[in-house]
Amino acid sequence: MKNMTVRGIDPLLAEKLKETAGQQSKSINQLVVEALREHFGVKPHKGFCVVHEDMDDLFGKWTVEEFNQIQGEVDAQRSIDPELWK
Repeated sequence: MKNMTVRGIDPLLAEKLKETAGQQSKSINQLVVEALREHFGVKPHKGFCVVHEDMDDLFGKWTVEEFNQIQGEVDAQRSIDPELWK
């Protein structure tokens, strides 16, 4: 990736960039790059992010009762048997 320096940023603009980046939990660099991409209509390259849609219908389908049952099993397996640790 290419590095660039932007000169002539006045204190007010610098403060706005810092404030906005903080509000969005981003670095100033990330905020500026995203703003430039949006302004110029350049979409980021996804790289290794691949969206799979072959099993999407299986996720997020637990009822509250199913979740509670599964969570109960997980919690039971996490408990320590004091008799085994004597």
